[in-house]
Amino acid sequence: MGIDKDLLGKYTLTTWGYKQGEMVGLMIHLGVRLGIYEALDGAGPVTAEELSLATGLHERWLREWLRAQGAAELLVTADGETFELETEAAMVLARRDTPTYAAGVFGSIRDPRVADGLAEAFRTGIGLSYDDQGEGSEMHVEAMLAPMARALLVPTVLPALDGVADRLAAGAKVVDVGCGAGLALQLMAEAWPESTYEGYDVSERAVAVARERFEGVDNITIHLAGGEDVPPTGDVDLVMTLDCLHDMPRPDLAMGAIRSAIADDGTWLVKEIKSAPEWGRNLRNPMLAMMYSTSVATCMASAMSTEDGLGLGTLGLNPVALEEMVTEAGFTRFAMHDFEDPTNLYYEVRP
Repeated sequence: MGIDKDLLGKYTLTTWGYKQGEMVGLMIHLGVRLGIYEALDGAGPVTAEELSLATGLHERWLREWLRAQGAAELLVTADGETFELETEAAMVLARRDTPTYAAGVFGSIRDPRVADGLAEAFRTGIGLSYDDQGEGSEMHVEAMLAPMARALLVPTVLPALDGVADRLAAGAKVVDVGCGAGLALQLMAEAWPESTYEGYDVSERAVAVARERFEGVDNITIHLAGGEDVPPTGDVDLVMTLDCLHDMPRPDLAMGAIRSAIADDGTWLVKEIKSAPEWGRNLRNPMLAMMYSTSVATCMASAMSTEDGLGLGTLGLNPVALEEMVTEAGFTRFAMHDFEDPTNLYYEVRP
């Protein structure tokens, strides 16, 4: 058979493009780690020499880094000597308090040994838990979720749920299942200090960070336990599962426990990745390849980390699948909210 040279060229360029992405990602990591983006923010056009004086970093290394960033179209340059971080780029790369900040996800580099564990998972079917995914994995998750959580959770999402903000202000009992390092609990406790908060997570790393974060805080308790371990008290005013059900090996068991824990007039807030049951509709997502790859490396790996894991993965809980599962768990009311979050949908679920 003859070789289609144009098609060969396409696959060659596409494959090397992903390698380029890996290397540019390493450069972004260095920019975050060394504070270079913050130094460039608001500085206007600068040379490597000027940036060296401002940061104390080596001029020659900065020049090569700046040229890499210019070639990646993250910095503006006309001559490869003077570079500028535009305001819009700074909102993505330098300004941690903006919802568009994305550079934080490059703050840690995945342990190469994780690839060995993933390769073994293909042979055995048993994936890696979050703690198996290397030191820093818990903060990598928070770095991905933090900008949008800070922008939306307290000012927009919770006030949109029927009666929830008033109950939080009066003093509610809140349970955050899959709380990670505790950012959502921190944001809520700062906004509604009269309420009491409990976080559940199976990651020893994440729980250690959360407990250190809340040391000396009287109204927040962190449990090293899964969603299925939430006690059946029937008095919880608000339960949250924020971008975590699809990571759980047995989300069905967690849903059952949540039903037994929640008050008859309580609310369950679910945050899940935007997805559809049909492949064709999911193809509209320009980041689909990243999401499925993330699923293999992280979300599905966690969801398959036990022999009985359901293995939902990153895109496994579309609205149809989620409604079916929560109905089976005994909930009767299900409302979907689409806030200005490009990645997630939010669901208001009630008994």
